[in-house]
Amino acid sequence: MHELLDLFFTFSRIGGLTFGGGYAMLPMLQKEVVENRGWATEDELMDYYAVGQCTPGVIAVNTATFIGYKQRGILGGIFSTAGVVFPSLVIISVIAAFISNFADLAAVRNAFAGIRVCVCVLILNAVTKLFKKGVADLPTAVIFGAVFVCSVLFSVSPAIYVVLSGAAGILLQTLKEKGGGR
Repeated sequence: MHELLDLFFTFSRIGGLTFGGGYAMLPMLQKEVVENRGWATEDELMDYYAVGQCTPGVIAVNTATFIGYKQRGILGGIFSTAGVVFPSLVIISVIAAFISNFADLAAVRNAFAGIRVCVCVLILNAVTKLFKKGVADLPTAVIFGAVFVCSVLFSVSPAIYVVLSGAAGILLQTLKEKGGGR
């Protein structure tokens, strides 16, 4: 039971202290789940994010579920998911009750503008870490470039990019192995 509560409270802290959605949560997940707790490797976290991106639901919730399931099975997934969602439910309920009274205040608008800028920086830091780990050689750089260009030019579901990138990774690795590992 201690491990389940640890999952719940860890993900509650992450969920309660992250502003800006699932992508903004990545730096906290990396620090807490990978570096501090060792519940997942950076590669696993990237995989969970990729799968979470192309499955129904919120990325942060899906990722918490994957990590919890890895640690303690179905109950771990449930406790992690409940943990990451709980603070948002409480905070959103409180904000919803009062937002109409304060939304027009300059201080509130300015605070949200500052928070948005901060979230952009946090996401950029997470992307930089993921880029350094994920784009490791020429084949992965080619996949990255192709997905980046296509995502800028075309409005396609991220799930399509994830599936196509996975297929490209399999194809490139197969060709590399047949070519004698060159």
